[in-house]
Amino acid sequence: MRYLDAKSEDEQVIHGLTAQAEEGWCILRWLWPRGAEAVYIEKLNSSGEGDDGTSLATTPATGVKAVIANDPLSGSASVDPANLKLYTREEYKATNGYRDRIDHFGKIAYRVHLVTEQQGETLLVRQHDDRNVVELSAGKAQIRYTIRQQSSWFSKRKTVRIDVHAEVPVERDVLCYVKKDGGYPANRDDGIVYPFAEPFRAGRNELPAIEIGKNEYVRLFFTDGRKYGHMYELILE
Repeated sequence: MRYLDAKSEDEQVIHGLTAQAEEGWCILRWLWPRGAEAVYIEKLNSSGEGDDGTSLATTPATGVKAVIANDPLSGSASVDPANLKLYTREEYKATNGYRDRIDHFGKIAYRVHLVTEQQGETLLVRQHDDRNVVELSAGKAQIRYTIRQQSSWFSKRKTVRIDVHAEVPVERDVLCYVKKDGGYPANRDDGIVYPFAEPFRAGRNELPAIEIGKNEYVRLFFTDGRKYGHMYELILE
């Protein structure tokens, strides 16, 4: 199976693609071209990369051919055949769309490939207008944390204890804590950044006590707000 490039004026393409989250399911709907009987649905990774290549290699699991990484037309993206699912027009009518269980937080993206046949060969129509791509948010996992401070009257140091309550497991490089002299830091760049040594498990995480100066203060922040902000919600309690 190979790709067939769709032309800009071609009406035999997927369009009107929408995605809706409903009770733990993602529901895709689109407008079918006349005569189309099947599509391949591809679940994209978080960066939106998928199968932009043209040179294909057969995979026995699905019969679909994956993009060869060295193909100069394929860029950095390649097909993961495990992410391709054949879906017929009859199945679409029976369920009023395509339903996929939402099993994680953050962004979800899909690409719907029209299937056509020419001279007995099955082809995937490759669209360049992105009307066959859709993205939605599956919500954010909450990360709640508390900060407790203890110090004696005459001491120049104080002890800080941080408790993190994570709704899901969180890798250690998602969060950092920032220390600032004279007041609480307003953002990641407003003080000295310290990484965490261990990942956070789902539930309560009591972190080792931190010794800081009496006039120093700490807050937790995402190490990369743009990367992790759509996946998690960080809440100070």
